[in-house]
Amino acid sequence: MRFSYYNSPLFLKHDTGDHPENARRLTAINREVKKFIPKSKWVDPPDATGEQIEAVHDRGYIKTVKSACENGQTALDMDTPISPMSYYAAIRGAGAGCHAVESIMNNTMDRAFCAVRPPGHHAEKNRAMGFCFFNNAAIAARYALSLGAKRAAIVDFDVHHGNGTQHEFENDKSVFFASIHRRGIYPGTGGENETGTPGAKGFTVNYPIEALSGDEVYVSILKDSLIPKLEEFKPDILLVSAGFDAHESDPLGGMSVTDGGYVRMTKLLSGFAESRCGGRMVSFLEGGYNINTLGVTVAAHIKILME
Repeated sequence: MRFSYYNSPLFLKHDTGDHPENARRLTAINREVKKFIPKSKWVDPPDATGEQIEAVHDRGYIKTVKSACENGQTALDMDTPISPMSYYAAIRGAGAGCHAVESIMNNTMDRAFCAVRPPGHHAEKNRAMGFCFFNNAAIAARYALSLGAKRAAIVDFDVHHGNGTQHEFENDKSVFFASIHRRGIYPGTGGENETGTPGAKGFTVNYPIEALSGDEVYVSILKDSLIPKLEEFKPDILLVSAGFDAHESDPLGGMSVTDGGYVRMTKLLSGFAESRCGGRMVSFLEGGYNINTLGVTVAAHIKILME
């Protein structure tokens, strides 16, 4: 399997202090994956272009983020701290997904994991939310379509609903979006009744589940409902918003997924990608906030991608 691990020193320069989404998360992941991913497979990506980011976000909003970081502002909202280098980390993170998608669409790579920060799935067209500036998975999906993909699918298993991703594609039949998330927590969206606008009904699917749900709940959703819907949609590429904050040890998630559960979920998604879309699959780091366990959990996810 032709695989790349996307990472950059810039991601560590997005300085959030003691905020839960901090540079130590990525340091822990990098330390773990160095044990089995050879340096030849590590890619420091180019920055996303203005055109790539503007396919999802308003130009004025992009300028606002850049100005806020460069002018010493300390936060974009109450949940989203910034530092002088945060904008540059964010455009590099968006660039990771675009570079991965381009390599896959050009048939020089099959799989990728984008170990990026800041994360992206809460970012709206003109608003930062929930630690996120630019929506990495949405930008990558738009770019895949621009390169010739007819249909792209995004599966989000972060404990929080991917509101920004849903809102970008809820009127678009070329992108299937599915989110499995804890019911009733931030950002308060993602009900079962949110299935897309009238012009694209059924191309958005939400699975809000109860607190403390664990492996069997997630796996059964994938096996019995989500994978069949993906097979019906027939995407050319599969993108995954891989949040690990549903882990049993996570301080924010309140769920009970084990490392083994993440392995089972990844095997199901990877197997689908291998059998239905030529193996084309890109996974993006979203949440996951227990520094002591995150590296091992992410490494288990990546090992399945590399098989």
